[in-house]
Amino acid sequence: MTHADLLRHRLRNQHVSGTPLKKPEDVVRWLGAVQAQDYHGAKWAVAQRAGAASDAIVERVFAAGAILRTHIMRPTWHFVPPEDLRWMLALTAPRVNTVCGSYYRKMKLDERVFAQSQAVLTQALRGGRHLTRAALSQALGQAGITSARDENIRLVFIIMRAELDGVICSGPRIGKQFTYALFDERVGRSTRLSSIEARAELARRYFTSHGPATLKDYVWWSGLTTADARAGIDAIQSELVAEDIAGKIYWRSRRRPTDGTSPAAAYLLPAFDECFVAYRDRVALDRAQAEEIARQYGRTIVIDGRVAGTWRRTITNDTAVLAATPFVRFGRRHKAALAEAADRYARFLGMPVTLTVGDIRSV
Repeated sequence: MTHADLLRHRLRNQHVSGTPLKKPEDVVRWLGAVQAQDYHGAKWAVAQRAGAASDAIVERVFAAGAILRTHIMRPTWHFVPPEDLRWMLALTAPRVNTVCGSYYRKMKLDERVFAQSQAVLTQALRGGRHLTRAALSQALGQAGITSARDENIRLVFIIMRAELDGVICSGPRIGKQFTYALFDERVGRSTRLSSIEARAELARRYFTSHGPATLKDYVWWSGLTTADARAGIDAIQSELVAEDIAGKIYWRSRRRPTDGTSPAAAYLLPAFDECFVAYRDRVALDRAQAEEIARQYGRTIVIDGRVAGTWRRTITNDTAVLAATPFVRFGRRHKAALAEAADRYARFLGMPVTLTVGDIRSV
């Protein structure tokens, strides 16, 4: 295997290419977690791996609580399966709190403040209520925990800590506004694992769905310490295959053979797609490509298993314009594949999409 093969293998293992998974919740369960601070992009990332899923379908699944959106790793928002949230939080939240420690101190947030704020949030949400951040802010203000003089960032950390402590999680959206719900009411019964079992299971999810990947990639994705990440790999080593690529060890599932093939197709990967954000070492990109993609907020065109450009969208009324900027000259076959990808995106949006292809961006 070479560096050029990695992206094709990962596209297949993540179900971007090849056989799609049946439902949006199957995608999130397969990947373990899907980075989701860009909510629309995360829905598109899930839909691409779930066959004919549309934006409306993924939204309904999210509203029903079959997919939750919460802080769990690094820290940032992720889509996670509700049945796995308890053991995943038990494994990853202590590390996230350590990373956030300096911010907690800067915001004058200690265990006493967190206990008080979480009691207020619990009372406000009890009984199946779903409240927006503004409503939670008002409840905290009335309790004297926050004030109008507080910076918004302080509220962010109060709410994030309540997510990490398993007190609150996402509720259904009200219009375009996100809401929060009580964790115990929204999650219900879920899997509980020992710390050893949790380290093994998270490693199993990652390397099965994201492999081939290195230890350093897994540490980045999970936010775990190197020691905990390595312990997870050691626990499932009999299930993995190790491959040496340019002097680095890459792990993949033994049960998930990768033949390196990818259909002659184009994919419009959203910002923060797991095909790129889940790896510390972006060997699938050269440096110039990585810098240009970063300038375009990570929206990447992949054709024939190779990075081929960037894309952006503009929605006006009931029509979307998709502007593609190629890194290479698009031949007739490339343009046809890109047009098919734009059609898939139109079906996801539920509206017509006009595709434009700009001049080659030299990178």
